[in-house]
Amino acid sequence: MRGLTTTLLYVGLLAGLLASNVAYGGLFRNYQPEVVVSDPYIEMHTGPGRGYPIFYVAGQGDEVTVLKRKTDWFKVRLPRGTHQFREGWVHIDQMRHTLDLEGNEIEFPNHGVDDFANRRWVAGIGGGDLDGANTVSAYVGFHLNPYISLQTEATQILADYSDGWMVNGGIYMHPFPYSRISPFFTIGTGYISIKPQTTIVQAEDLEDEIAHAGAGANVYISDRFILRLEYKRHTVYTSRDENEELNEWKAGFSLFF
Repeated sequence: MRGLTTTLLYVGLLAGLLASNVAYGGLFRNYQPEVVVSDPYIEMHTGPGRGYPIFYVAGQGDEVTVLKRKTDWFKVRLPRGTHQFREGWVHIDQMRHTLDLEGNEIEFPNHGVDDFANRRWVAGIGGGDLDGANTVSAYVGFHLNPYISLQTEATQILADYSDGWMVNGGIYMHPFPYSRISPFFTIGTGYISIKPQTTIVQAEDLEDEIAHAGAGANVYISDRFILRLEYKRHTVYTSRDENEELNEWKAGFSLFF
């Protein structure tokens, strides 16, 4: 049992480290493509939404630098003189009427359910209840394919008379990955540490291996955001004659890449 626990934990931790590298590389890369307006004009708004006023119209042939994306809106920069720039937001429908500097069409894909089903990396935070104790969790995962993923999770446990932490790694099965409400099932193993706060009675710190089975659902919201609901049944392998069972309920939000 200990060998299996150690192996799964190493797999989960490795997935977490790789996810962090991919996430930071994807979010902070400096690549800013330049496009040319091919329609008679595109409209620049002051913010990422149709409710924001149009303050400028870029004409056909103007070169525009794409700075970043927020849902279906792109923040762009347009030169207006020596060392001066005009920045605004353009909807994806109009960005599709631009070309690259060589005159080729550019693909601006929508983020949708297909992206959600074919996600590779996911990271998120959540909170919940572990047999009456409050919990705060952070997790990262890697999808081997739309139906199977690996995940590692770290949890802070906050109770009235004790504090602790828990780490675990698991395998997640997604039987309906192309549904906006996608259920999942999980099994895995990990480690739990509980430290009592009481000073009246000398209490012993508890450090034990754990295993879990659980189920839940990922609810695709929009863009790259997911609402996550989950239940786990943990078995604590104590040094005493009887093992302990812990029920965990939690909810949180995830971002996929």
